[in-house]
Amino acid sequence: MLVSLHVKDLALIEENEVFWENGLNILTGETGAGKSVIIGSVRLALGAAMNSVLGSKGDKDCIRTGAQYALVELVFQTKRNEIFKKMEELELPLEEDGSIFIQRKIMPGRSVCKVNGETVAAKQLKDLASLLIAIHGQHDTQTLLNVKKHSQIVDDFASELIFPLKDKLKEAYRTYTNCKKEFMQASEDEKQQERELALAQFEVDEISNARLVVGEDEELEERYRKMNNSRKIAEAVSRVSQAIGTENESGAGIGISFALRELKAVSALDSELADMEEQLIQVEDMLSDLDRNVASYLDSLEFSQEEYMMVEERLNVYNHLKNKYGNTVEEVLAYYEKQSSKLEKMADYEGYLNALQEKMEEAEADVIAYSRQLSGLRIEAAGELGRQMNDALLDLNFANVDFEVAVTSDESIRSEEGFEDIEFMISLNPGEPRKPLTMVASGGELSRIMLALKTIMADKENIETLIFDEIDSGISGRTAWKVSEKMAVLGREHQLICITHLPQIAAMADAHYVIEKTVDESAAITEIRRLDSRDELTEIARLLGSDSITETVLANAKELKEMANQTKGY
Repeated sequence: MLVSLHVKDLALIEENEVFWENGLNILTGETGAGKSVIIGSVRLALGAAMNSVLGSKGDKDCIRTGAQYALVELVFQTKRNEIFKKMEELELPLEEDGSIFIQRKIMPGRSVCKVNGETVAAKQLKDLASLLIAIHGQHDTQTLLNVKKHSQIVDDFASELIFPLKDKLKEAYRTYTNCKKEFMQASEDEKQQERELALAQFEVDEISNARLVVGEDEELEERYRKMNNSRKIAEAVSRVSQAIGTENESGAGIGISFALRELKAVSALDSELADMEEQLIQVEDMLSDLDRNVASYLDSLEFSQEEYMMVEERLNVYNHLKNKYGNTVEEVLAYYEKQSSKLEKMADYEGYLNALQEKMEEAEADVIAYSRQLSGLRIEAAGELGRQMNDALLDLNFANVDFEVAVTSDESIRSEEGFEDIEFMISLNPGEPRKPLTMVASGGELSRIMLALKTIMADKENIETLIFDEIDSGISGRTAWKVSEKMAVLGREHQLICITHLPQIAAMADAHYVIEKTVDESAAITEIRRLDSRDELTEIARLLGSDSITETVLANAKELKEMANQTKGY
């Protein structure tokens, strides 16, 4: 259950902390007092986007004027293993007493979400929140007018059985569509196949005949560059040879030899000179090696015109193939393997087509099998949901209601969603046939139908906390009283937080809170406070619609509260 809500500097709220009770928590207040902000703050804390909750354009619009940031904090208390398991999956810390502390700090340009002190992504927070709380907003009833949503509702109703099977169906359908696409592509006209075959054969032959070797193109490029620049290289290397050799009187070799002879003549006279002599000997040896290497390199620069043309021609082969089939030799060879495989398939094209068709039919058979299994589960779930909805609607003052979840199957359909079209049908008057819900129900009827549906789904999903934002839209009188009775019953199994304008529902409160907005010259402030028994009667009296709270009106409010207590068995 939701233990507390703390809001600071959010929209019109300066700072408020609310402690919620088990059972039915009622929120009332004048129009424009800020009831939507209270529910919106809960949504925000659970990861909802700012613009979808408060209608603001950005983070800055959510933050109270003059404040640096807005803060929303929720504290939940739970003993459900499903929630603990989800937190372990999300690698979130667990408290021994089952407390879950959720915080969202909204700053200009960004927001930070935390669970038990651990920063989490909005997606993780939403996954966890779906197990903690269910929120029914003012406009959620419109989902009942979207027939496509009806199938989703049925699937959610029997989610434990249906969702694993839907996953298998989606995988089978993906395999089927891929096989079908490959088969359709392979079934192109014969002339196109012949053209592709001829082209593939030409490409394979062209690459094969080239006898490519990985790395050879780089060696050829280096050799070709050397040949093209041989004259320039030779002139420079020749000058190097003259500079270090012994054939030139000014060469380094001559100088080193002269220096070595001079040093040898006196090295016996001083031991330090012996080290210098050894160094000169090493230098002379290195120069000799270098001179031989230079001479050998000059010899390598000599090549024939025929050799030059052979290198050029071979390099052209590599460049031509890389321009056509890939940027590197490896890519060209990979293309060769791809086209070779294609040729193998085309060699026995009829056999290839038959194999593809067989594979496609096997995948289609899996789709059909899973879809049929899914149909059985949906028909069963639809029947059970219809029975529970009829019972729930009777409790909500629908006389002679006949609700049906109509399932229409078409086995010719191939889809990842199965064979079914599902639509809610209803008859509201005796003797009238069932018609699509979208054609029959009024706004008030839709509100009650959604309440019935939410009640059933909450029991099914075992969600502890439910929030209803003005579920009473379009209802009054005895119907309002029946709705209040339903809320009271629901409050025995779940924690309910309900915004209402109806005194009948407000009278059923186990805990009653009022939302008020005060305005002065500087600012408007929204506050929420829990009412004591006397103030509760005053608020119920206000909801009864009197211009002034007279003793008579208070007496009516007291009577309504006593009737509610009797209904609840107090």
